[in-house]
Parts: sequence; structure tokens; C-alpha cells
Amino acid sequence: MQQKAGVRHLRSLTPCDDYPRAVGRVLTEVVLVDGVRTAFGRAGENGVFWRTRADDMVVKLVRELLRRQPALPPERVGDVIVAATAQVGDQGLTLGRDVALLAGLPQSVPGFAVDRMCAGALTAITAGAGEIALGAADVVLAGGVEHMGHHPMGEEVDFNPRFVSERLVDTSAVTMGATAENLHDAFPHLTKEDADAFAVASQRKAAAAWENGMAAHTVVPMSVFSDSGWTVADRDEYLRPDTTLEGLAGLRTPFRAGGRVTAGNSAGLTDGAAMCLLASDEAASELGLEPSLRLVGFAFAGVEPELMGLGPVPATKRVLEQAGLSIDDVGLFELNEPFAVQVLTWCDGMGVAPNDPRLNPHGGAIACGHPLAATGARRAAQLAYGLRERPDVRYGLTALCIGMGMGAAVLWESLH
Repeated sequence: MQQKAGVRHLRSLTPCDDYPRAVGRVLTEVVLVDGVRTAFGRAGENGVFWRTRADDMVVKLVRELLRRQPALPPERVGDVIVAATAQVGDQGLTLGRDVALLAGLPQSVPGFAVDRMCAGALTAITAGAGEIALGAADVVLAGGVEHMGHHPMGEEVDFNPRFVSERLVDTSAVTMGATAENLHDAFPHLTKEDADAFAVASQRKAAAAWENGMAAHTVVPMSVFSDSGWTVADRDEYLRPDTTLEGLAGLRTPFRAGGRVTAGNSAGLTDGAAMCLLASDEAASELGLEPSLRLVGFAFAGVEPELMGLGPVPATKRVLEQAGLSIDDVGLFELNEPFAVQVLTWCDGMGVAPNDPRLNPHGGAIACGHPLAATGARRAAQLAYGLRERPDVRYGLTALCIGMGMGAAVLWESLH
């Protein structure tokens, strides 16, 4: 049977006698139509989102995505998937369903919550893509939120004592900064000076992104209440465009005496949300939506928990193998920057120079912050913008490491 454009055939499984064989069942192509995020605020009482609920941040983005797509009937949304790492308080309950109702979507629209720590939003995207591919929905809203001021990392988590007593993982695995120091140990040629240089470059690229319009296109201003009254959250609070190597050299190393990981070459604790609109290619055509990206493939991988920053390397290799591509076929990389050394290990493992112009051309989490479960959707939205600006590039990659020793990678094809 000849494969139609926009669909992929599933390999048939041997059915039970009681069930008929699904003849010619196909996978529908999935496209990303749009992606937006809030500004990313400093976590804690001095941050711009301190008096704002996490779920309300997502509601703002859902409404903005629908406002940008007036031809999309709200009832056509087949699911709302929202990730959060701390699934408590204003990030608790079934967050996707709560957001759908709060945003004014019809009661017929379902929703749910997911957690894969830093890959929460990417997992929401791939889960939604699976629904679309199999025909369970043809339009999905997917993303994530993390209010790290309201819910500090690890708070209310009861780690099973067997992890330590049975030596299932090294004790450093539960402290992300310690895992970054472990990477420096494992790759001694990746020095603190290398990490600091990467951090300075990230800050400068992020500052340029705000000047050239990329951030204005993806960041949705939001009115928020503060101790001094109402204000507008419309700019990332961790931006430091005047960062210098000299300034970073003297910062303390909180995770280890004489270490190499500092606040300057790491992402700050951040509040923020990001959401994407996904659709089948047929629904996008029917509704007059203009997709930016086609999802080519995705992969998740596990590594040693105490070296969690290595996770994107096997995940990237796996998704490239699925697609039959090499790293040289990819023209734009959006890699998360929880720690500069983590990006450097990916570069080392994939044969990509840290100053390669394909890598994070608009800066990354070191400059804008990393609200855990939200970051994957930010990277997808940023990639869509970057590929629109680069019509000569066909493929782009979003990838990140995940706590407890995992990695994620999603491969996209530009539709521009």
C-alpha cells in the first residue's frame, strides 16, 4: 500500500482471534503551530510572580494562543496537557483540566498533568503528539509551569531510603549542582573557564534576542500584583548582559569547596510557564492555521543519576538514528542550560563546538532562567522562531537533561 502524504503506517501486531486486524492503520503527521511563554521571574519574595498563582500563568498563555488563532474553535481542542515537577498547591490537582476550565474552554475539553522533571513540557508535547498521531485528538495544547518560589525544588519530596541504603544511586544524584560538579570531574578537560565563557556568551546572545524581537514574539506580557501594586511582567529577571569573565571568576562555588559550578555559569531558580499549540497537519490545513514545525521524532534515555547532565547525548543519538540523520544534518540546536558544563558535555559527546552558531543562537537558561517543567516548551517556541528566521535550515533539535539521570531530545523539521 502506498503511503499517503502526511501519514505514517503502523506495523501490524498479531491480533487476538476475538479482534479484527486493523488494516492500513496510519499515523497522522503532527505539527507545531505556535508557542508562547511568560517572562521568567526570579523565584522568591522579590520575584515578579511571587503573588501570582502558577495555574493562572498557564491560563494566560492558553488564552493568548487562542487569541492568536481566531480561526480555531475552542471546542476543537482535544486535550490540554500541563507539566509540573512539584505537583502540589497551585500546581496540583489535574493541572491540565484545571487550566482548561479556568481559561474558559468548553467543559467538553479534557486535560491532565504530567511530570518528567525538567523534561515535563517536552513530555507533554510528545504525549499530545501521540494523541494526534493516533487520531485521539487533532488539536492539543501542551506545555508546563514551575513556580519555584512557591514550591522549592525537593520540598515535600520523601526520597525512598533504599536509594541510599542499597546504594541504588550516589547521594549526589539528588542535588543538581552536585551532579554538575561530577561532570567536571568526569570530563576534566572541560574547565571552569570554559563554563564561564559559555555563560558570558549565553547572556550576550539572550540580550541580543530581546533587542531583535525574538523575545517579544514569544514572551506574553502578564499583569501581576506585587507589594507595590499592579505591574506588568514582560522581561526575564535574570538577564545580565554586562556579565564578564572577570566578574564570574570570583563567584563562590556553593556545591563544593574549590568547585567549578557557580551562580554565574548556572541557571537561576525561576518562576515561569510555556505552552505550545499542536495539531494534525490535516486539521491545520482545514482551519487555516500556519504551522511552523513538523515533529520528526523524539527519544528519552537514561544515564547514571549522579551524571544526569549526560542524558541529552544518548537521547540525541537515538532520535537521529530513528530519523536516519547525522548531527551535521541539523541546522539549529536548542539545548537547555541548567549548567554550562552540561551543555559542554553534550558538545563533547556530539562533536559540536561550544561556539557553533547553530547552538542556542538566542541564548538559554543561564540568561533567562529554568523553571523546570516549563523549559521544554520554551525551547520549542524558540526553535520555531529561529527556523523561521533561517529558511535555509531544514532540521532543528530541542534537547535537555533530566534529574535522576535521564535525557530528552525532539527532532523537528522546519515548514518555512
